[in-house]
Amino acid sequence: MAWHVAARVDEVPENEVIGVVVDGEPVAIYKLGGVLYATSNVCTHEYALLSDGYVEGDCIECPLHQARFHIATGEVRAAPAGEPIKTFPVKSESGQILIELPEV
Repeated sequence: MAWHVAARVDEVPENEVIGVVVDGEPVAIYKLGGVLYATSNVCTHEYALLSDGYVEGDCIECPLHQARFHIATGEVRAAPAGEPIKTFPVKSESGQILIELPEV
């Protein structure tokens, strides 16, 4: 596992999501209640970027078919998705957001 700089903390508005690519991995970064979270940015139902979707409470809704995922755990909360999304460890240091990804 290795930490990678993904974005600046000030680039993620409260209760919003942004999409970035970190070391070739599409990642969605969220800030909820001042806490940062990171998940895969690709819906497991059909290819759609979750960062184009909607944050509703503690869930992200896919813009394509309205599948919903719990942001903190990746758990499916609404069909049609059947598989959870990946989550990644995230931290902030010196105003930067770092995501931990497996080394390839």
